Amino acid sequence: MRLTSGFLAGGDVVREPAGEGKGYWVGAPGAFYEPDERTVYLTYRVRRPRGVPPDRGGEAFIARSDDGVRFEDVLRVPKAHFDSPSIERCALRRGVDGTWRYFVSYVDPGDGRWCVSVLKAPRIEQLDPAGAACIFRAADLGLEGVKDPWIFEHDGTFHMMLSVAVPTPETSADSHATADIYNTGECRSATGLAAGADLDHWTWQGLVFEPGRSGWDRYARRINSVLRRGGRFIAFYDGAADHLGNYEERTGLAESADLRTWRTTTPDGPALVSPHAGGSLRYVDVLTTEKDLLLYYEFARDDGSHDLRVARVDPGTLSI
Repeated sequence: MRLTSGFLAGGDVVREPAGEGKGYWVGAPGAFYEPDERTVYLTYRVRRPRGVPPDRGGEAFIARSDDGVRFEDVLRVPKAHFDSPSIERCALRRGVDGTWRYFVSYVDPGDGRWCVSVLKAPRIEQLDPAGAACIFRAADLGLEGVKDPWIFEHDGTFHMMLSVAVPTPETSADSHATADIYNTGECRSATGLAAGADLDHWTWQGLVFEPGRSGWDRYARRINSVLRRGGRFIAFYDGAADHLGNYEERTGLAESADLRTWRTTTPDGPALVSPHAGGSLRYVDVLTTEKDLLLYYEFARDDGSHDLRVARVDPGTLSI
């Protein structure tokens, strides 16, 4: 089968938004399959409109499931635990040492820029924001923001894709006044890469996928997940023409032979969209289990809110 917008429109709803209308979004999924338990773990965030408590990206959750569709929440992580204006997409992994690592992106209260920290614990329920250790600060990388981690292991090396805010001539100190530079038009949204031999030591590799000068994705190209197909890698990425589409991105496809040099295969328009509202279908995360390919994604509804969905695909029949 060929993956289409119509197929994803029929996906199962995993979580409903907290309210109706624009700004009520649940999604930014990060999925992890634990083979020893045969369990799917899913981290997601709940957002409300600005001014509606707890405001913006108010909280993230970790949930577990035996079938990849019906989830039970096992941990809630409010942004207040980081003294942050907002929390966003996170990533969860269990290392060979049995320790859980929760990679959290949130706005650093110190400088108003997005950053990524990690929490570690022997059990998910014991993950404590008080022990968070920052692994990527934007200023240290010469960037204006770094967030939305996604982790992929290949040939013994872990790769972390990250959404990064690249400075432009319009960038200034005032660009961080709203603590959300991605929504100002005073940066470009690109994809960066870090790599490591384990989950604790990461080396910054630089930018790997930047917006072009024209096209439907000339402002944002954020790789959300990667799938190995034959001798190449296929990425699902969020694209937008300008900062006004910052919260309503649609999904494009890109390919690479080495995870460091990417080429869009959808230059003329997005590959996957919602038929509703602004057409947003974003944060596609692809998860492989022993028998299934599960795609988790954030999907725009008629009223402008976004829900969190999953679609199950037979990996042997998938055509991209």
